[in-house]
Amino acid sequence: MKTYTFDEAKDKYIGKKGTAKRNAYENELRLDFIGEAIKQARKERKLTQTQLGELIGVKKAQISKIENNLRDARFETILKVFRALNAKVNFNVELLNQKVDLATE
Repeated sequence: MKTYTFDEAKDKYIGKKGTAKRNAYENELRLDFIGEAIKQARKERKLTQTQLGELIGVKKAQISKIENNLRDARFETILKVFRALNAKVNFNVELLNQKVDLATE
């Protein structure tokens, strides 16, 4: 039986880096990590979802959605959550070597 590294398995079953399927997988994985980071920070601050929601002006259900399914959350709300948790947030934007065509007149 052949064994694969995790990277080899991802390449084989999800797709090589740069493919649409692989990019979607990687993006979803990042969103899951952010949701988990919010949940962990909330618990470290000894806050319930209800209490965190009150701090930023949303209901408990919205906090639950953010922690478990970040795809439906607004960026502004996510930033409010991190501010309420007194958490430092860093976002990195990396421009890939993709050609951008600009229309000129």
